[in-house]
Amino acid sequence: MSYKALYRVWRPQKLEDVAGQHHITQTLQNALGKEKFSHAYLFSGPRGTGKTSAAKILAKAINCKQAPVQEPCNECEACRGIDDGSVVDIIEIDAASNNGVDEIRYIRDNVIAAPRDVRYKVYIIDEVHMLSTGAFNALLKTLEEPPKHAVFILATTEPHKIPLTIVSRCQRFDFKQITSRDLVDRMAFVLKEEGMEAEEDALHLIARAAEGGMRDALSLLDQAVSFSEGTISASDVLAVTGSVSQQFLTKVVQALKDQDTPAALEAADQMIREGKDPLQFMGDIIYYFRDMLLYQTAPGLNEMMDRVTVDETFEELAEKMDTAWLYEVINQLNEYHQEMKGASHPKIFLEMALINICHTKEGSPAPQNPTDQSEIQSLKEKISELEQQVKAVKTPAAGSAGTSGKGAPESTRPETSTPAPGISTARGMDGRIRQVLSHATKQDLQAVTNEWSAVMKEVKQQSVPGHAWLSDAKPVVSDGQTVLLAFQNEMHRSMVDTKFREIVESAMQAAGRPLQLLTVQSAQWEKIKEEFKQQYKEKDEEEEDPGDGQEDAEDPIVDEAVKLVGSDLVEIEE
Repeated sequence: MSYKALYRVWRPQKLEDVAGQHHITQTLQNALGKEKFSHAYLFSGPRGTGKTSAAKILAKAINCKQAPVQEPCNECEACRGIDDGSVVDIIEIDAASNNGVDEIRYIRDNVIAAPRDVRYKVYIIDEVHMLSTGAFNALLKTLEEPPKHAVFILATTEPHKIPLTIVSRCQRFDFKQITSRDLVDRMAFVLKEEGMEAEEDALHLIARAAEGGMRDALSLLDQAVSFSEGTISASDVLAVTGSVSQQFLTKVVQALKDQDTPAALEAADQMIREGKDPLQFMGDIIYYFRDMLLYQTAPGLNEMMDRVTVDETFEELAEKMDTAWLYEVINQLNEYHQEMKGASHPKIFLEMALINICHTKEGSPAPQNPTDQSEIQSLKEKISELEQQVKAVKTPAAGSAGTSGKGAPESTRPETSTPAPGISTARGMDGRIRQVLSHATKQDLQAVTNEWSAVMKEVKQQSVPGHAWLSDAKPVVSDGQTVLLAFQNEMHRSMVDTKFREIVESAMQAAGRPLQLLTVQSAQWEKIKEEFKQQYKEKDEEEEDPGDGQEDAEDPIVDEAVKLVGSDLVEIEE
């Protein structure tokens, strides 16, 4: 096979060719020029940032016939031998597949032997964090007191997994992600040397998809070269990477802002039919909103944009966006993005996310004027009043339950037990839920459960999004007038409670169950249920003891005996 991938052909041959790592290459150059290099190095950092390339360059430089030099000459017998792999004293080991104690012991036993072809033996151990504990222990003594002719270079993407005893015996260099500018410059240089051309936008798209890795960038460039016919265009790169264009993202974001649910869902469906990855599309949207938020708060930092090139259309759209709405949307999308990662059908979560955002009005997540002290004070007073009402509801419900076995009589219930619209949250409705528990029966719950499939069917006919949000819930208790729904997901509970309450209650009425709706998260429901059980268990025990004592105290014979001889000398036997 004569063809070689671009990342192999254009692998750095000198330290100055290692892009984006000037803080490392300059240090190594100075050490090599003065011949003060260490016996052990640890190169850590993300994939494709030049760790192994720098290790090979270092091995050539210390063995170059012209040494001491800052850069290898790449012309002498030693440099060429290291490049083509004919020098046996440069040993590369993949720790992912050679991570046992025996492999490291072999190194320890053979490192003592003098090098055959060059001045220094160099052991390059890639992905060193994969070594076993026993292998690290076997390597430790060799690193601590190596022979003068041996140099160890350890490379890893996860330095936190390496024992500190190993790290402390090495000079550590942390490679960083390569900036988009450096990636674009390197790709432009490679294309020029190869006699090919590419659009500037195409190179920027490849740089963003590479996420700071030069090897990934050159691999994607290689694919784009094979895909394109002539000059590499932005559309070629989008086809290769599976990303979508900025114009398409702008179209979707505009639909979300306008609360145009059909347009947003049609765009998602088009993207899926074109073979794009829903997970990557969700990430692109999140980064688009992130870039818009960055543009609003720090407009001078355009070089920090990850997915967006600032143009006139983007500027106009950013000026219309509410900052608080952007915060809320980014949080919601991030939650759905996490759920999509392990989902069997990520498209469904993508559609749910778009529907949810279309129902999130601008300005609703946070007050438009958060510094309005009078409004804040008014909210505090309302919260305090609601807390007092909750306490008033909880106290009678617990104190008078013993009279009827279910709770306080209907006439003695406080007026605050009637729920106010929009206050059916798990925190604000604890008292109301306990009252429903006091009067609930299994027959009422069974009746609701039997009709629940009909309720769900009716909700779906009225609102498909409402049915999707309600599918997370199940009825857990009912007293014949109210039904409590428990939700696994707080977002689903909130959406049903605030946007689809009327539809659900209407569906229950159509199914023959005209009940008032209460909602609670499952975790909160379990807590309330256990507290309720414990409360009535303690009350039953208290009622048993006073009853027995009262019967003894009201016995006239016992009373007379106590009067005659005193309570200390009276012993009552049944």
